[in-house]
Amino acid sequence: MMAPQRRGRGRQVMESVYPVMELFLLLLACVELCDAATVVDVYRLIQYDISGVPFGSRLAGLNHHAASLHFPPSSDLSRTVLIIPLRDLNISFVKVLEELEQLLIYSNIPYPVYFTFEDSDIEAVLADIKKNDATGQPATATTGGYKLVVSVPEPKKLASPTITNIQGWLPGLKAEGDNQLPTIAIVASYDTFGASPALSVGSDSNGSGAVALLEIARLFSILYSNPKTRGRYNLLFGLTSGGPYNYNGTHKWLRSFDQRLRESIDYAICLNSIGSWDNKLWIHVSKPPENAYIKQIFEGFSNVAEELGVELGLKHKKINISNPRVAWEHEQFSKLRVTAATVSELSVAPELLERTGGLVDSRNFVNETAVIRSVKLIAESLARHIYGYEEKNIQIFSDNSSLAVNPFYIKSWLELLSRTPRVAPFLSKNDPFILALKKELEDHTHEVNMQHEVFDGIFTFYDSTKAKLNIYQVASVTFDLLLLLVLGSYLIVLFSFLVITTRGLDDLISLFRRPPSRKVKTA
Repeated sequence: MMAPQRRGRGRQVMESVYPVMELFLLLLACVELCDAATVVDVYRLIQYDISGVPFGSRLAGLNHHAASLHFPPSSDLSRTVLIIPLRDLNISFVKVLEELEQLLIYSNIPYPVYFTFEDSDIEAVLADIKKNDATGQPATATTGGYKLVVSVPEPKKLASPTITNIQGWLPGLKAEGDNQLPTIAIVASYDTFGASPALSVGSDSNGSGAVALLEIARLFSILYSNPKTRGRYNLLFGLTSGGPYNYNGTHKWLRSFDQRLRESIDYAICLNSIGSWDNKLWIHVSKPPENAYIKQIFEGFSNVAEELGVELGLKHKKINISNPRVAWEHEQFSKLRVTAATVSELSVAPELLERTGGLVDSRNFVNETAVIRSVKLIAESLARHIYGYEEKNIQIFSDNSSLAVNPFYIKSWLELLSRTPRVAPFLSKNDPFILALKKELEDHTHEVNMQHEVFDGIFTFYDSTKAKLNIYQVASVTFDLLLLLVLGSYLIVLFSFLVITTRGLDDLISLFRRPPSRKVKTA
C-alpha cells in the first residue's frame, strides 16, 4: 500500500510543479517585456562652479518617460525626458550648436542633460515617440511608451585636479664669448573646455595649435641636429594646460622660470586656432604696434606671408595687469614684460569659456591645409630671424626637400587630437594622451620635462561625465491590468482542473461552501 501511495503523491507533486513552472515562464515573459530596448552611451552636460556659483547640469540620475518636440501644447512635461535632434532646430547647424553650447554652459540647470550620437537605434526609438506624441498621447505611466533610465550616483566634486605643462629645449650653438644665448619660445595650449567634457576634442581650438607646435619642433630638430645648421638661439617649446581658464597653466609655467631665463626670452610666439582659416591670419599683441620688437616680428612674418600668398593682420589689445581675465596666451608673457604675440585665425579675443574646443569643434571643421600653411609661415619666419635672412627671399623649409612640412605627420596628429577629449581637470598626471605628447616632444627636443600643478582659482568641477542610457519600452497600465486578469483566470481554471482530477468535483465545491457554524452548548 505504501508504494502506490508514494506514486500517487509523486504524480500529485509533479502535476503541481508543472503549473508553477508555467507561471514562472509567464512571469519571465512579463519581465522580458520591460528589458531595455536599447542601451546607448550618453555624455553629460558639464557641471562646474565659478566662485561658488553653480553652472551646468546639477543632476545625473534619470528615470522618466520620453517625449519629442511634437508633444501637444497642454502636455505636462514635469516628469518627461525630451529627445531633441539638433538638426530639427530652426537655425543653421553650426550656429545653433555654438549658441546652444554657450547657453547651456552659462545656465544653472536643476536636472540631468545628456548628449548622444544619432544612430539607427536612436532614430527608431525617436520615430516611435514622435508617432505617439502626434496622436496627442505622450508617454505616461497610464499610456505606456518609452522610459529612459540612467543609473549613476550623484556627482561629486573633483578633489585636487591637476594641470600638466610639458616643455622641451633645442639648445643653440654658442660661440666664443657667449655667456647665454637668446631664447625664442613657441607655445600652445592643448586642453579644451565644452558643454560636455567627454565630447570636447577641440580639433581647431586648440588641437591645431598643438599639432603645429609639434611639427615646428620636428622641423627645427633637423636643423639643430647638425652643428653647421644649428642657430644661435635656444628654442623653447611649451605645451601648456589650463588654456580655457585664463591660461592658468601658462601662468604657473612662467612663474617657475628663474629671472635669468625669463630675461633671455627674445620673444614668444603663441599658437591658437589656426586650422580653419581661408586666407587671413592675425597677429595679436599687447605692446603698441610701433614698439621696435613688435615691428620686427610683424615685418618678418609679413614678408613671408606675402611670399606664401597669405594675408596677415595685426591687432593690438592693451592689457590690465590687475585684471585676472586673460584673453590670449601671450598676455601671460606680457604681464611679466616679455615680448610675445599670438598667431590666430580669430580676429577678436574670445570671451571666457568661448571658442575653447566644444561640441562643434570637431575634425570635420578643420582643414589640414590651413594647418600646413600656418606651419610654413611660422617656421619660415622664425628661421629667417634666427639665421639673419629677414630681407632675403630664401625658403628654408621649401617643398620637396628634407625640410619640407610633413602633411602626413600633421594629419595623423590632428586625427589623434580630434578623438581625444582634453578637459584638463579630468586628465590625470599619467593620462596616456599626456604621456604621448611628452614622448613626441622627446623625439624632437632635449631636456623634456612635465610640470604638474594643482588646478586652483575660481573653478570647481564635478565628476560623472558619461554613462549608459537604458531605453525601456514599457506597457500601459491597461495592458498590465488585462495581463493580470488573464493570468488570474488561467490560475483559477488550472487550480480547479487539478482539484477535480485529483480529489473530485465535490472537494472543489466544498472549498466554496460556507462552513457550518458551531453552536455553543449552554449549561
